Amino acid sequence: MSVTHNAARNRYEMPTEHGLAVAEYRQQGDRLIFTHTEVPPQDEGKGLAAKVVGAALEDTRRRGLKIVPACSYVVAYVRRHPEFDDSSR
Repeated sequence: MSVTHNAARNRYEMPTEHGLAVAEYRQQGDRLIFTHTEVPPQDEGKGLAAKVVGAALEDTRRRGLKIVPACSYVVAYVRRHPEFDDSSR
């Protein structure tokens, strides 16, 4: 399963057996504000949210943009992976 950036829909997507796992954002200047993460209910607990969010944050960093976690899942992910914490930048 690979994660793709769907810029037209402001989200990162990963197909799963039961639909799409997504990490949605809105862009504000040089920042991507991650507002929502969702995995199909049948796919919860399989690590798919971590995969889509991790890929989204890596791509955001590659693009030279700052990461702003605004959904509870991304907040928790950044706590566990402080290399993505841009709060002091």
